[in-house]
Amino acid sequence: MMKRIGLLSDTHGYVHPKVADFFSDCHEIWHAGDIGNLDTAKTLASIKPLKAVTGNIDGNELKMFYPHYQDFMCGEVRVLIIHIGGYPGRYSAEARQLLDELKPKLFISGHSHILKVMNDQRRQLLHINPGAAGKQGMHQVGTLVRFTIEGAEIRDLEIMELPRRQ
Repeated sequence: MMKRIGLLSDTHGYVHPKVADFFSDCHEIWHAGDIGNLDTAKTLASIKPLKAVTGNIDGNELKMFYPHYQDFMCGEVRVLIIHIGGYPGRYSAEARQLLDELKPKLFISGHSHILKVMNDQRRQLLHINPGAAGKQGMHQVGTLVRFTIEGAEIRDLEIMELPRRQ
């Protein structure tokens, strides 16, 4: 079965007007933390079903609905999402422990506000940090990512750049 995924992170309470259009052909939206508030999560969930993790700015209200990390199967791809995870060669201690234990094929993290798509040859996984989709932070351009998972294949990755100011 084929699934089209919309991926974002670090919205910090803001949903850019272009999110709905860019994710219109997606089956799900995945959020890699720092959602900002429950209204933001509800707005995203009204566009497509939402899988999310909480980040370091997310309060108790969001933590009641979304976990610290998610580990699940999408097709034949094991997915791990955590907000503060680092990237290949510079993983956080917690991410390293989860990667060793769970052995995902796709590892998603946020926090840095820097878009990265990297293969980790050593761990045989694809790492994606979708950058930041919100207005807060040092990033100059917001970013959204979408891709397809079909069977064991991750393909058709696309990026949309968002102007910071509307």
